[in-house]
Amino acid sequence: MRSWRKRASPEPAAASNAAAGARYGSAQERERLKGDAQETARQRLVVTSALFAMVFVAIALRMGYVSLLRDGEEPTQRVAARGGSIQSERADIVDRQGAVLATSVPVVSAFVNPRLLIDAPDAARKIATALPDLKYEDVLAKLEEDKTFVWIKRGLSPREHDRVNRLGIPGLEFQAEERRIYPQGTAAAHILGYASIDNLGLAGVERYFDQQLHSGETVQLAIDLRLQRMIEREIARAVQKFSAIGATAIVMDATNGEILAMASLPTYDPNSAKTITNEALFNRATLGVYEQGSTFKIFNTAMALDTGRVTLSSVFDATSPIRIDRFTINDDHAQRRPLTVPELFKYSSNIASAKMAVEMGSETQKAFFDKIGFLRPLTTQLTELAAPLYPRHWMKINTMTIAFGHGISVTPLHLVTGAAAMINGGILNPPSLVKRPPGEANGRRVIQAKTSVMMRQLLRLNAVEGTGKNADVKGYEVGGKTGTAEKPTRGGYRQKALISSFVGAFPMNDPKFVILVSLDEPKGIPETYGYATAGWVAAPSVKAIIEGIVSLYGILPGDLKEGLPPIQIASTPVSSPVQSPQFVPASARLRATHDQRKALPVRPGPNQAAAAPHGGVRRLASE
Repeated sequence: MRSWRKRASPEPAAASNAAAGARYGSAQERERLKGDAQETARQRLVVTSALFAMVFVAIALRMGYVSLLRDGEEPTQRVAARGGSIQSERADIVDRQGAVLATSVPVVSAFVNPRLLIDAPDAARKIATALPDLKYEDVLAKLEEDKTFVWIKRGLSPREHDRVNRLGIPGLEFQAEERRIYPQGTAAAHILGYASIDNLGLAGVERYFDQQLHSGETVQLAIDLRLQRMIEREIARAVQKFSAIGATAIVMDATNGEILAMASLPTYDPNSAKTITNEALFNRATLGVYEQGSTFKIFNTAMALDTGRVTLSSVFDATSPIRIDRFTINDDHAQRRPLTVPELFKYSSNIASAKMAVEMGSETQKAFFDKIGFLRPLTTQLTELAAPLYPRHWMKINTMTIAFGHGISVTPLHLVTGAAAMINGGILNPPSLVKRPPGEANGRRVIQAKTSVMMRQLLRLNAVEGTGKNADVKGYEVGGKTGTAEKPTRGGYRQKALISSFVGAFPMNDPKFVILVSLDEPKGIPETYGYATAGWVAAPSVKAIIEGIVSLYGILPGDLKEGLPPIQIASTPVSSPVQSPQFVPASARLRATHDQRKALPVRPGPNQAAAAPHGGVRRLASE
């Protein structure tokens, strides 16, 4: 047997190098592999960069969609399908005592993305069953829209929210929102206005203070809710009794222009914005411009007395009617003799007033009405303000008729504001729906103080002996003036369509309250002997309101004596609690006349602690 032995390689180093070359390749091969790796890394970087760019483009497109193309009804903040919360809140509106008139409450609204629905008809059927006030056809139409967002119902009640939530419909979600509510219902509706479903003010102080309310700042009004309800009840009673088509009433603080109450009929419930009609929304107190009839004799007489050319003893002949052009001016309470200024006021003589105005001159009359603001819109915290109507060319015939309130039309708020200036010492204060800081003086003098004293005497005379006797309240020094105007129509006046108004004030020795009641087209009844004039239909309502005021604020006849500090209507600042309001009677004030009189609320408001009465103080009876 032959055995063979394997021979060793003659060049072991070369053999080793050859093996390595076979495993890793040559130097050129190594360079090639290195280049491939770098190219792969570059490709990966490009792909990654492209992905990042696509993400940024998608974000930019979404931002553009949200800001420019998004459905206007889609909420800017979606909340998960089981509810959520939002941060903003519209602040409250309260009365002078802190009673809440308007507030916001959290609610949930339902919306759907129709593109996520599996079975639109089935979903519509379920939703209509859960929300019976919605019609199946209407819901189905919404669910079949080619949109990504559709409202189903805004402002769900908790029970409705629970029923809809249990449906479990894909694409049906909820949005947490706020809903504006008005706890007092129709009270002060024309002052408050109302807000939209998106909490934007659409009328009244809601609209005027929209930005302030959105910033969270509470608005405190000058009105007293109790007095507001009182005047609303009274004019509603008068409208029903005399079959009027509408009415308005205003109570103003004569000393500073604060509006303590203001009402207009017909009215509306701001909680039901969808049911508000244009007729109900119309605020007669600030938008209605009417010829105010003989109430304008207040201003015509004040104008004449203020010039110094007419005194209370001046005489104007009212023996015969005035015929000018095709018009004849008559007196309803004709005396057919010369009348002094108090007599022309007491008997409400159109003839004597017209002659007084002519004696003053057209330019003087126009300048006076401009000075007291009757030729321009008022300035107050509402957007619903009408401009007066007056003749472009103020001729002699206009001067005569304007003397007794025909040929010029102003709003009831103009009338109250002007009347306050005639009796408060001659200062015209802009009307204010919000409380004014104590001592704030922003009025301007329009007549002399002595003229104001004479006007108070004339107004008191009219309530005692003249056409305003039905407004007098014994012991409270009431004064006032009637005004009955026929409503104009094309080419003349409608004789049976009257605006019957009475503007009153008390106490006339130191006026605090100015009250206006105006009825639109009242009808005479047997009790008024068929008359629908102001003395019969409006003056009694002013009397009822005055009686309510003295009862509400606990004012006694002895509290109105001359020499006492003026009455003040107290209020409760919303920022801090106060002690139980108290009223100081005349007997106590005589011992300390430097104290101011305050007609205060009858019971503590929210967060108020009742204080024990101290010596000489009478606590008011509860409501």
